[in-house]
Amino acid sequence: MNASVGHPVTTIAKEAFAPVLNTDAQGYYIFIIVFLLASAVVVPIFQRFKVSSVLGFLLIGVLLGPDVMGRLEKIWPVLDAFDVMRSHTVHQLAELGVVFLLFTIGLELTFERLKSMRRLVFGLGALQVALCSLALTGLFLIMGQSIVASIALGMAIALSSTAVVIPVLADRKALKSASGRSVFAVLLAQDIAVAPIMITVVMLAGGAAGAAGGSLGGLLALIPALVGMGVLVVGGRWLLRPLFNTVAFSNSRELFMAACLLCVLVAGQISVMAGLSMGLGAFVAGVLLAETEYRREIENMVEPFKGLLLGLFFVTVGARLEITAVLDQPALVLGLAAGLILIKAAIIYPVARLFGMNNRSAIETAAVLGPAGEFAFVIIDQAIGHKVLSADLGQTVIVASILSLFAIPFLAAAAGRLSKSIAKSGEAATTVAPETVSEADKVIVVGFGRVGELVIDMLRMHQIEFLVIDINPQVTQRARAAGIEAWYGDASMPDFLHSIGIARARAVVVTVSNPAFTDKVVQAVRAMREDVHIIARARDASHAQRLYQMGATDAVPETIEASLQLAENTLIDLGVPMGLVLASVHERRDVFRKMFGIRKPEAIKPDMPLAAVALAMAENHAAEKRGV
Repeated sequence: MNASVGHPVTTIAKEAFAPVLNTDAQGYYIFIIVFLLASAVVVPIFQRFKVSSVLGFLLIGVLLGPDVMGRLEKIWPVLDAFDVMRSHTVHQLAELGVVFLLFTIGLELTFERLKSMRRLVFGLGALQVALCSLALTGLFLIMGQSIVASIALGMAIALSSTAVVIPVLADRKALKSASGRSVFAVLLAQDIAVAPIMITVVMLAGGAAGAAGGSLGGLLALIPALVGMGVLVVGGRWLLRPLFNTVAFSNSRELFMAACLLCVLVAGQISVMAGLSMGLGAFVAGVLLAETEYRREIENMVEPFKGLLLGLFFVTVGARLEITAVLDQPALVLGLAAGLILIKAAIIYPVARLFGMNNRSAIETAAVLGPAGEFAFVIIDQAIGHKVLSADLGQTVIVASILSLFAIPFLAAAAGRLSKSIAKSGEAATTVAPETVSEADKVIVVGFGRVGELVIDMLRMHQIEFLVIDINPQVTQRARAAGIEAWYGDASMPDFLHSIGIARARAVVVTVSNPAFTDKVVQAVRAMREDVHIIARARDASHAQRLYQMGATDAVPETIEASLQLAENTLIDLGVPMGLVLASVHERRDVFRKMFGIRKPEAIKPDMPLAAVALAMAENHAAEKRGV
């Protein structure tokens, strides 16, 4: 049989699936099905055994890679029609996972926070990158590699994995710890260092051909990079807030989502055109948007895309793990993987201690930052393309780097157990980063109308920390202009409530005049927090009773409060002593609360006149005194 014709079963399969297997769509459409199906099976199994889902996605990649799927194709040729990992579209889509991750990291970094973290970012982070690069360069020189190849590889694997470490720490609820804060700072410094490292690789390539040409090429490469960053920063400051103001006024979640995606992709493309990574452009866009009142809502919009695309990224990383390379040279590959982890950890630990971290935090930081990162693949591929190092050497280092990525969840768990044993021995734990302390115990005020402003004035008078949420962009802008921490967003959405800190909230005050929206907010908050105080504005007595049934701690009906105020002022004007008046008003409020909270729904009918409500409550109060 002619080899060009191919196996008959494979040919039949490809013809059968021709509508979806044409050109690059072959990998794209089939991959979506395979990826979602495999994720639905493998990831829940890992979560069931409390193992990081990152390992699940990496394992899916290994199964779909050349050493598993590729071998199965030789046994069952029909599987060749479903070899999805060869599609260039799939790998491009996977890279967006890191792009969205860096965008959300940027959203967490206001310029004030960057300023407060400058010692960790530009001190601890920069020192880690420099020292690890030097040490790993020395390792490859000892292994007999050329100076340019050693420098390129040393810089590449000196970086750690933002895409793996951040989700692993989030799963362990360690991002807000002292070690989590230092890890975040180091990863941020590494992300900033990616662009200079890639430019250095270009200079090394030129240096291999001629020193003068290399230096000139590197300097020329800096010009578009600086111009691109300037366009991003200046253009972003001028355009991003007006863009989201316009979109927010439309009150369309679909349009808001489209604006978020547009922002990420345009910023990334500008960065690519400037010769930088797409992720760096998305990161800068995130930092610029972190200063706006739309930051939390944007986080909620991009979170599903980030999670799905990151999973896709891990799958493509796992697919690059060549098991045959490990079996052919086990000592070299496994030794290199273990060596880079040990060398980096041995450097990071004393550097972390030098910057004032305790023993526990330094161990946890060194453990998770020891393995290589996802940008190692990008930099090594670039170095291979520029003939800085050979393809065989580059692939060996990539395989070792992937193996080190598999170790991150286990290293994090081991470091956590070691930290606990150290804590038992007497060292004090640092569990909350200094910058996060002020975020705790705030009162969340939903709505910044006339009622909301009065509530805030009283909170300020008693020096109680608070933040404001409103769905109206004009209102949030007015609040921010007054120096109030205000966020644009839908307070009835659980994801949004989580992002603004409902887990740490001291109380939630709902001041909006829309009863249906108030109901949604109360239900959402109570579902997320059983212990938080919820004080809600009610339209009338019937609405107040409904809010109590939904879980409100206190519901304040507008009509009843107005009548109590009228009665209070009338009695005072008639000369009744203030103490007696206040006592009677408070007693009447207690009667209302008891009736709303205890009596059946039919006790108060919708639109019941206030006098009838008062009569029903008086009868209820009298019945309670008689013991009925």
